[in-house]
Amino acid sequence: MRQQYLAVTVVAMVIALVSCAELDSTPPGVIDTFPVTGSTDVDPALTEISVTFSEPMKDGSWSWSYTSKDMFPQMTGQPYYMPGHVKNVLPVKLEPNREYEIWINSQRFKNFRDLSGNPATPFRFVFKTR
Repeated sequence: MRQQYLAVTVVAMVIALVSCAELDSTPPGVIDTFPVTGSTDVDPALTEISVTFSEPMKDGSWSWSYTSKDMFPQMTGQPYYMPGHVKNVLPVKLEPNREYEIWINSQRFKNFRDLSGNPATPFRFVFKTR
């Protein structure tokens, strides 16, 4: 009898925990960029650009995208996450007096994903070097 009571109690607790657990279906978003998106006086000697998300992201998965390859910076290495997985860094070589347009995810590419697998909301990242 005691074992049946214990088993029923454990099952009830598991059901209660599962029903209280909320599934994460909210897409993460970009909350910061470096340089600041819209900047018009960026130092062309800058060797890394970055985006910061609203929550930790899945490592090894990203979509630094473009609509025009001419407006995308030359990559000098692979993207990587800083500890905590909210900031992703892209090593680049920038040119003077150039305008850059980068998409963080896009309609076609959606590999920036949070730990629950939700793709980040597409974000247009633009800046100009001096």
